[in-house]
Amino acid sequence: MRAVSALVFLAVGVMVVLMYQAVRQELTLRGLKARALESSSQVKQKENDIVQVKMKIQKLNGELEPINTKREELTKKKGQSAKATGEADKSLKTCHTEKADVEKKKTEASAALQKVKDDQEAQKKKAQEEIQALKQQILERDKALCAFVDQTNEEGR
Repeated sequence: MRAVSALVFLAVGVMVVLMYQAVRQELTLRGLKARALESSSQVKQKENDIVQVKMKIQKLNGELEPINTKREELTKKKGQSAKATGEADKSLKTCHTEKADVEKKKTEASAALQKVKDDQEAQKKKAQEEIQALKQQILERDKALCAFVDQTNEEGR
């Protein structure tokens, strides 16, 4: 009987140990399940947050699209304005060059006209002097002729 009671005691001891381990494993499993559920809920929450962030990013990209289009248009306008400004500057330089050439030609023409006027005036004075000289010669000839033709004068008879 002693052996049976020792065997029963031993069996009860083993059962108690097995029950203790089973309870401990059950508690550990429950803790792990709770942590797994908590982790999965956190993962789902993080996934939802990621989806919301992606949606916000898509929304912002949608809002940025017209702004980017407007920026591209403004960049094109800026390029066109710069090109037009360059062309206007080039045209202005050409105009200034042409103006300088015209001014130079005008100055040369004015100088030539003034020279012609001065030459004409000099020729006019010279012609008047020649006319005066010729008038004087004619007057002297007329006097000589009158003196020669004059009856009162002995040479004229």
